Amino acid sequence: MKKTHIIGLIVIAICIGVIVSTSGDTSAYVTFKEADEMAAKGNKSKVHVVGKVKKDANGQLTEFYYKPEIDPNYFVFKLIDQNNQEEEVVYLNPKPQDFERAEQIVVIGSTQDQIFKADKILMKCPSKYEEKELKAN
Repeated sequence: MKKTHIIGLIVIAICIGVIVSTSGDTSAYVTFKEADEMAAKGNKSKVHVVGKVKKDANGQLTEFYYKPEIDPNYFVFKLIDQNNQEEEVVYLNPKPQDFERAEQIVVIGSTQDQIFKADKILMKCPSKYEEKELKAN
């Protein structure tokens, strides 16, 4: 075999290794019920849960706990998933900026001891996606 063939095979093997190793880090979109069932079976893999935060008629957050003067890395809130199941989510980091304005929330984490513990929170805020009119002078 020529040296170029050997180098080509090595490059291909490295690419396949990278693809296989990154595919194991993906997680599925599930509901709270499915996340609870996975935890009951001993599966502790990370999942994505999509939902909306619980708000009152005025659009203010309800049923949440965040006291930054006591513990800035402890944030608890209620999230309603796509099946209208409500569950408490614990996030051991500071409350994300503009969390109250979020239209939709994706929490990434797993159920542990009957509580969903989020490692990451992704938000879709309506203000970021509205078109703004530009005025020319």
